[in-house]
Amino acid sequence: MTAHRGFGSVRELPSKRYQASYWHEGVRHKAPRTFRTQTDTRDWLTSEKAKLLRGDWSDPGAGSLRFDALSLQWTESNPAKRESTRSRDEISLRVHILPSLGGRRIAMVTPVDIQNLVNEWSTNQAPRTVRRNYDVLRAVFGYAVRIDYLARTPCRNIRLPEASTPQRVVPSPSEVSRIAESMPEPYRLTVWLGAVLGLRWGEVAGLRVKNVDVLGKTLSVVEQLTRGKGGRSIVGRPKSLAGIRTISIPAALADLVAEHMSQAGLTAVDRDSYLFVSDSGTPLDYSNFRRRIWLPAIASAGMSGVGFHDLRRAAATALVGERIDIKTAQTRLGHADPRLTLALYAQATTENDVAAATRLGAKFLGSSLTESTRRPAAS
Repeated sequence: MTAHRGFGSVRELPSKRYQASYWHEGVRHKAPRTFRTQTDTRDWLTSEKAKLLRGDWSDPGAGSLRFDALSLQWTESNPAKRESTRSRDEISLRVHILPSLGGRRIAMVTPVDIQNLVNEWSTNQAPRTVRRNYDVLRAVFGYAVRIDYLARTPCRNIRLPEASTPQRVVPSPSEVSRIAESMPEPYRLTVWLGAVLGLRWGEVAGLRVKNVDVLGKTLSVVEQLTRGKGGRSIVGRPKSLAGIRTISIPAALADLVAEHMSQAGLTAVDRDSYLFVSDSGTPLDYSNFRRRIWLPAIASAGMSGVGFHDLRRAAATALVGERIDIKTAQTRLGHADPRLTLALYAQATTENDVAAATRLGAKFLGSSLTESTRRPAAS
């Protein structure tokens, strides 16, 4: 027997327990459990109606969805996600998250469960790895909230391990020169592109002949090489729309590009050819480049510990040190947010710090010091 009274319906089951349901946006929603009395059933319907009125409603049946099914939906919900990012997210899910939560109903996962999982990770993972895995977990539950599977996420008030800020290296111009001289000839230009133009490794590896105008002294970044699923190299667009850019290059660097192309046997006819390839003629692979070319070069230069990305930091720091306006620096580096230019890359140098102290001293103390040196000492 089904009773209709006000919001929703109450149905008595053969077991003498009661089932509640209601219609919302053309879909019939059933309570995830049955009730012992009609009063309990009606109370549940009243609670659901209140949630609809407050705007914090979620599908009551979706909470029974397993986390592994939810994570699959989340993974497929953003087809525009870069393959390298998708691959990294899938590894976090498969290796670190699904073994613990895969079979759990999402409505049954609590903040305590999340905290316990984070604590477990913290016993054998670096803080940065723990935070990366947690970011994926939080994103999955955030997706569940956005599509009304859950009213709120269990990823709240979670204490994460403190991640120490890594020491960033900013090579000086002389150190950049040492690294370049230690590189094999076919890859020496990659160092100057990283340090002078601030290009990311993937942007350097993705450069083709058609992207460089030696006579016009410009270089266009329109694609990059990234690591896809299984670590294979794939061609993709830059990290953001701001990463697609055409920038001026100094005459000395244009000469180095022309010399590199000549030695590689590249001409304007080879428009789609990459400027840099492996020994077998294939596009560069980051892991192989780092192991076979970069690490031996920095060791030979006495610069162990320096990464290719540190060349980009050197470029950003030089832009700030040379008082290039922030908008121009942002454009050249391909940052969507100017705060990245300052916060992540424009690191203080001793030379700039001393110059700042000298200028501020002259501004605030210069006249006072001059007067004090002229005033005779009291007898």
